[in-house]
Amino acid sequence: MNMELKNAIMIGVALLFLFLAINKGFEPLLLVPIAFGMLLSNLPLTGIFDHTISAFDAYLDPSKQETAGGLFYLFYSFNKLGIFPPLIFLGIGAMTDFAPLIANPKSLLLGAAAQLGIFFTFLGAVLFFGFTAQEAASIGIIGGADGPTAIFITTKLAPHLLGAIAVAAYSYMALVPVIQPPIMKALTTKKERVIKMEQLRVVSHREKILFPIMVTVIVVLILPAAAPLVGMLMLGNLFKESGVTARLSDTASNALINIVTILLGISVGASAQGPTFLVPATIQIIVLGILAFAVGTAGGVLLAKLMNVLTGGKINPLIGSAGVSAVPMAARVSQKVGQQYNSTNFLLMHAMGPNVAGVIGSAVAAGVMLSMFG
Repeated sequence: MNMELKNAIMIGVALLFLFLAINKGFEPLLLVPIAFGMLLSNLPLTGIFDHTISAFDAYLDPSKQETAGGLFYLFYSFNKLGIFPPLIFLGIGAMTDFAPLIANPKSLLLGAAAQLGIFFTFLGAVLFFGFTAQEAASIGIIGGADGPTAIFITTKLAPHLLGAIAVAAYSYMALVPVIQPPIMKALTTKKERVIKMEQLRVVSHREKILFPIMVTVIVVLILPAAAPLVGMLMLGNLFKESGVTARLSDTASNALINIVTILLGISVGASAQGPTFLVPATIQIIVLGILAFAVGTAGGVLLAKLMNVLTGGKINPLIGSAGVSAVPMAARVSQKVGQQYNSTNFLLMHAMGPNVAGVIGSAVAAGVMLSMFG
């Protein structure tokens, strides 16, 4: 009796996500908690996403009554406070091998090109949809296929859009294997897709240690606003590569990131409650998000095609699509599509270069937006 049509629609979306995650294997570590959080918060009378009012808020406004709030809203508060995204970056850094990027620095350009979708969508959101610069910047970050960065910048610039942007960003991250291949195939020829690339050089231990330190210093000096994300990403990588903090690296890359992923996933999914989520602004964000992601993917592929021409046919353009920040999903998609056309082709390590460059690139893009509009 308390079920609204919009709640029923979101329950249907949640069940679809569960099907894609469990039956089709589309990034279940993301989709299962998101979908289940969405399912629970749209069932009537659970109160699981009721908003928290602190004692301080109640003191400032006597008309409000202090309440502990729903369980999932308490988890969601860590997104609003900007705590979960840097912790995710710490774990990503501890799991990421930057050697492919160090061995082939040119792949940094592919990571930069894939951020084209962020700025293209920013302009479109302002010019054609009437969003403010702060709102458009938050929406555009979806194009980086980086959920934590999207949450982080939205909490700073447009917190009222956090639910819609977080759901869109994480949904598109999980659906990378569905969204990217048609774009990659449309922009490349069969001859380009079968190109085999030379093996990357061996990267020294010293290079691996110096890289996170140098990136932190250079990026933060230029863009201080990017310090929380870039700093935590590089700290996690330094844990991994230093060789003297094995316990910290293991905690960051396993227990910590798994716990944060669970809490972030279910709280993001729970924010998609039908009556507040299914509104025109949300639909516009979903449309702009997929546009941003598509343009970002296309930007990476097109620059890779240009680099292939300039290097005399030595670069497979498929690796350009990995320039978005979804690690290692986008790199695996490049590998999978490449092997469809040449079973002996192994593009994974080559694609990991632009893929990890995309992580840095999306954090830098977020720093640019925060510096301009924060």
